[in-house]
Amino acid sequence: SLTVSSTKLIECSTNSFSPESVRLVDGAGLCSGRVEVKSNQSWASVCEADFDRQDAEVVCGELGCGVPAALQGGLYGEGGGQTWDKEFQCKGKESLLLDCDTSDRENNTCLPGNAVGLTCSEPDDVRLVGGGSRCAGVVEGYDQGEWRTVEADDWNQENVAAVVCRQLGCGSTVSALPGNTTGGIRVYCEGDESSLRECFRSYDFLPGLTVICSDLLVQPDIYLTDPMGGVFRGHQGPEMFRGYNFTITCSTQPQYPGGSFLLTFTGSNRTQTQPAVNHSAAFLFPAADDSHQGNYSCVYDNYVFSHNFSSESELLSLTITASPLPAFIIRHVVVLLILLTAITTSYLYYKVKTFTQMLQVI
Repeated sequence: SLTVSSTKLIECSTNSFSPESVRLVDGAGLCSGRVEVKSNQSWASVCEADFDRQDAEVVCGELGCGVPAALQGGLYGEGGGQTWDKEFQCKGKESLLLDCDTSDRENNTCLPGNAVGLTCSEPDDVRLVGGGSRCAGVVEGYDQGEWRTVEADDWNQENVAAVVCRQLGCGSTVSALPGNTTGGIRVYCEGDESSLRECFRSYDFLPGLTVICSDLLVQPDIYLTDPMGGVFRGHQGPEMFRGYNFTITCSTQPQYPGGSFLLTFTGSNRTQTQPAVNHSAAFLFPAADDSHQGNYSCVYDNYVFSHNFSSESELLSLTITASPLPAFIIRHVVVLLILLTAITTSYLYYKVKTFTQMLQVI
């Protein structure tokens, strides 16, 4: 047991920060909002002129967030309370804002719109492993210097899964299933939190949690090629000479085998579908005309984990333009060049062979 002598008292100054000395309010979560500090049992906003990047690094670290991503006056409103009357002079390495030096502000006024707002990046303190995607797998949380399995009660698994998918930017929950029982981090969430840091946690022996989120598949790529040099880069994107053949290729990263690609063309019901071979598919067009002008996109579909998933590429905007020479003329020129090359090669071969035979006779 701990005993404290009545003659040994610890006195705290009324100007000291409380244990919860800083917060970010009116943002999307714990890691974004208007900077407020607490002193004398009340919260005060901080003027932009009194707060710099090094101060922001300390605040983000103290709140368990990542590095500062945005720092701007008025970013999250003004607040209705008082304004902090000191200027922070952090070096950026302090663990707590209360560890930083302060100085009296040169100007005692803070103009409207200058209450500093801060956005910290989300830390990499949660991940999904073993599912072939950053959006599927066993939930793990970074705790006390190591990755541990995240556990949840049966009745709270859907809420925890929703928070995990939201924090990772992986869309919504498709499934949440119990895993093996391990000694990990027991988490309780309401379901509307922006990250697991906002959920209650303890240490217990409960089943782990396997989560699959809706944005399982990475975004596929789409690109345009042609064998005759009819594509060139225009101001609005790729342009194709009329009459040339071309190919639109869809591809994706090798996450899962199989699947198929759907090539869509905006402004038309015309679509084409091909199976994914080596995680790609090529769509051939024999001759470009005005009907091919428009926006194309690739949609990759795959059936994984007993669910259908899809992911769409960016738009490829294709413009059809007149060729400087008619396509049939260019094709004939290409054929003639090929024939001329073959004839020249044969002639040189014959000359070399004849010369070699003459040397042998001599």
